[in-house]
Amino acid sequence: MINGCRLCPRECGADREHGKLGYCRMPGKPYAARAALHYWEEPCISGEEGSGAVFFSGCSLRCVFCQNHELAEGRAGKPVTEERLSEIFLELQEQGANNINLVTAGHFLTSVIPAVRRAKEQGLMIPVVYNTGGYEKPETLKRLEGLVDIWLPDYKYRSAELAQRYSHAADYPAWAELALNEMVRQAGKPALDHRGRMLRGVIVRHLVLPGCVSDSKDVLEFLWDHYGSQIYVSIMSQYTPLPHIAAYPELNRRLTEQEYKEVVDYARFLGMEQVYIQEGECAEESFIPAFDNKGIERNI
Repeated sequence: MINGCRLCPRECGADREHGKLGYCRMPGKPYAARAALHYWEEPCISGEEGSGAVFFSGCSLRCVFCQNHELAEGRAGKPVTEERLSEIFLELQEQGANNINLVTAGHFLTSVIPAVRRAKEQGLMIPVVYNTGGYEKPETLKRLEGLVDIWLPDYKYRSAELAQRYSHAADYPAWAELALNEMVRQAGKPALDHRGRMLRGVIVRHLVLPGCVSDSKDVLEFLWDHYGSQIYVSIMSQYTPLPHIAAYPELNRRLTEQEYKEVVDYARFLGMEQVYIQEGECAEESFIPAFDNKGIERNI
């Protein structure tokens, strides 16, 4: 599937198997920039022990506000083999991780899938989380059936106009809906353990953008109407305007408390109960991890 790549909705056709770069800016073999315990996911994912997050390089979206832009643009990370990926998953389990968190792995699934299978054969027992921007093809996600326990997608926009302006993907809302349908089908009913850690389920993240309260409400209404209590929703306030956002002056500011409150109040109005919200101090650049290749190389 990477010899003329059609893994994501871009269907760029790049011969990534032979080293050509796809729209994701990556060749076929996986690159990753960090593998470590991560404490800033939702409480049911990170818990006190941390989530075993593996941050993959590259991305099929072009979000102008991306906080992990160095990673998404392929300027961080190093090659990692399937065998090493399996070892990384097991090492994170040994470190006490609550789960294995595959962050933006979709364009590397031809390697990630066998790596997860190998790790499970060698004793990986903790849940596997698929952490994605939501711009996915359902037929690609079907290949993960039986391997992923927790789905952690974004649902960024309902507006095709906003999706085009801020992520260069006018078709994002349509693909995100199809992908979410497949995730919910595979996950089934959400399940948490006695500590409140998620074992199985779907958590949909939505980042509230400055000036986009109306679209955020549309997102919440869509999620409630279509999925109800089948999913959890995480309404995020952590938007941080980084220097490269200057070309989009409407986004070159912090989200106001009133904007975020209006979105959260709308979730309550709809009757949503399985919702995570963030406090104001979450909007800090310090929550962006260092993409310094920690945990990628084997310790000798």
